[in-house]
Amino acid sequence: MATNRNTSRKADAPRIVISGGGTGGHIFPAVSIAGAVRTLCPQAEILFVGAEGRMEMQRVPEAGYPIIGLPVAGFDRSHLWRNVAVVRKLLGSLWQARRIVRDFRPHVAVGVGGYASGPTLYMASRMGVPTLLQEQNSYAGVTNRLLAKRASKICVAYDGMEAFFPKDKILLTGNPVRQNLLDGNLTRAEAAAAFGLDPALKTVLVVGGSLGARTINRTVAAMLPALRQRPRVQLIWQTGKGYVDEVRRAIQSATGAEQTGTSIPGLPGVYVSAFLSDMARAYRAADLVVSRAGAGSISELCLLGKAAVLVPSPNVAEDHQTKNALALSTKGAALFVGDADAAGKLPSAIFDTLEDDDLLERLSHNAASLSMPHAAETIAREVLSLAGWAV
Repeated sequence: MATNRNTSRKADAPRIVISGGGTGGHIFPAVSIAGAVRTLCPQAEILFVGAEGRMEMQRVPEAGYPIIGLPVAGFDRSHLWRNVAVVRKLLGSLWQARRIVRDFRPHVAVGVGGYASGPTLYMASRMGVPTLLQEQNSYAGVTNRLLAKRASKICVAYDGMEAFFPKDKILLTGNPVRQNLLDGNLTRAEAAAAFGLDPALKTVLVVGGSLGARTINRTVAAMLPALRQRPRVQLIWQTGKGYVDEVRRAIQSATGAEQTGTSIPGLPGVYVSAFLSDMARAYRAADLVVSRAGAGSISELCLLGKAAVLVPSPNVAEDHQTKNALALSTKGAALFVGDADAAGKLPSAIFDTLEDDDLLERLSHNAASLSMPHAAETIAREVLSLAGWAV
């Protein structure tokens, strides 16, 4: 619940609300923006607003920022009758968002996407607070499209976004990423050793986003017997916490061995974990990344110049992950495998690419050419400008 900060507020400090979340793809950019704001303006007061029960309620405090949760939830498009409760939660969230804006009195409100950004940014704009939207995908989400009319500035990561937003409000910035990924002193040998792997061998990093990906997990599990025949291929596999038990059963079914800790008996070059806390090492160790096509993941792959096979999730609004993946694959910056085709096409895409050093280099080079490494700072400067603070 919000606390009244008026008694301890610094008169010369810009006050900034950052709202959104739901997945790492929204949370990590939001925290990066907050960090860039603090770097440029250490006295800034930053308050996050998220959705109750969602990932941001844990991740944001871990990053050192206060957060308030709203009871907001997404609409259920498959069971419309359930949306009676959703509407009730939305109305409660609007009322609570209004109270947060009234008490905190922000100079600017930033929306990064996710359930909470809708009521927070709507109420902030209604109460005269300048708002900035950060649209991460190549196909704008419904919430940001609805909020765009009242927004002061809209920061985007792709060209052509005037199809969704007023052209005069758009600023091409790229997507902020986790700054701890940019550890220039980390060697590939050190990174591989952290996972018990051999730096001389080709390594595949499999990530299904912060929540995991069923199709990718099942396809990789089915590939495990083939890995026995390819001793020069290693695997770092993040299953996602929601799928770790299913993956363990699939491993036992495919190999006849029970996973022990992060290893699989009989497959010494495979590291399996529900969640990878040190993605800098995982990326550094990898020659090829297999990933969903969330905006945050794509921005990280481009920033680090990683060759990738993208398997977009079909279970997202407006199928925006497919559009994200195509934005890279059509420029030769990634390979595209549809979710429905993964079982048949993903294994060969992985093994064939690993055997083609020219293709790996080309994908890496083209991905790096699309990166915008200063996105967080660019957005932070715009946030502070809207708040009335020159930096």
